Amino acid sequence: MTNHDFAKSKRLVVKIGSALVAEGDKPRHDWLELLAADIEACIQRGQEIVLVSSGAVALGRRQFGSGNLKKLEEKQASAAVGQPLLMAALGDAFASHKRGVAQVLLTIDETENRRRWLNARATLDALLTAKMVPVINENDSVATDELRYGDNDRLAARVAQMVGADLLILLSDIDGLYTADPRRDPDARHIPFIDNLSAEYDQMAGGRNATAGVGSGGMVTKLAAARIAWTAGCRTAITIGNRTHPLMALSGPEKATWIVPPTTPETARQAWLSGHLSPEGKLIIDAGAAHALHSGASLLAVGVIDVEGHFERGAAVEIGLPNGQVIGKGLTAYGTTDIQSIAGLQSDAMADILGYRGRPAIVHRNDIVLNSKP
Repeated sequence: MTNHDFAKSKRLVVKIGSALVAEGDKPRHDWLELLAADIEACIQRGQEIVLVSSGAVALGRRQFGSGNLKKLEEKQASAAVGQPLLMAALGDAFASHKRGVAQVLLTIDETENRRRWLNARATLDALLTAKMVPVINENDSVATDELRYGDNDRLAARVAQMVGADLLILLSDIDGLYTADPRRDPDARHIPFIDNLSAEYDQMAGGRNATAGVGSGGMVTKLAAARIAWTAGCRTAITIGNRTHPLMALSGPEKATWIVPPTTPETARQAWLSGHLSPEGKLIIDAGAAHALHSGASLLAVGVIDVEGHFERGAAVEIGLPNGQVIGKGLTAYGTTDIQSIAGLQSDAMADILGYRGRPAIVHRNDIVLNSKP
């Protein structure tokens, strides 16, 4: 892995923590402007950026005193106060570039439930297509301790999975992983590259950063995030964020730990679809649609002949021919009832039948794995 791979990445998820976003209860406007300039430079060279940002609780806590917030409801209320302040600060940072930012608040449901996962992914894809910067945070004002990530490192990794990112950048208070805590051990060695994410690295990472004033994670949570990204074929870079132009620094000689899986996002997604989803139904398609799928197209309603089984949107289904041959598997954008009503129709006729303007593909090409040719 070389630093030049940063520039070659197509879709990136960048996570920034509370300590980078806020100083006390005030936004760090100067640093946010440097980050915005880096993100704009990435967009100008054709990269797509999703920003996962902490900081809402830190910015909103002044409404509830200066001490630590101990009650869950106080943290949730603080997040509700601080989230608009966070978005305003980021909006100001991108204003000089005339670049729009969009708020997306997620809970664990959006990344664990397939139907909501598809909805969230479609929203993020639409924002990226519009050349906007999605700004994601956990929806702390409604999440409970039992149903939340608790740190945005792992949320960022789930988002990287969701959008098919090829690089996850975790901006930290340290320039990567060391063999021990360098603040306590002067002999600790920096680890620049990992291609086998074994348990020994967790031992090097130690526990959470107990001295963090506003953050909730540490190197352990960053390695946990890297493992999530690893399963999706997404590389992870852990580096220090509190520097001038923190993203562009990855193109230079500055230290970072690069964690590189053996697969790509495409091959990881295909393996997941092929081996980890049990079909809940079956779509019967014509020969023309089968040929289009093998040419890299999505499955459109016009190519569907029949549907078997009862399932909801987001279900895993087999895709087969009238003779019974199964040619693949995919995740549907529609449930059984809707597919039955629009099967065989051209895309522009679907809205009249459904009563709303849905997505043109029954199964998007990114959600299909093929196993044989007809």
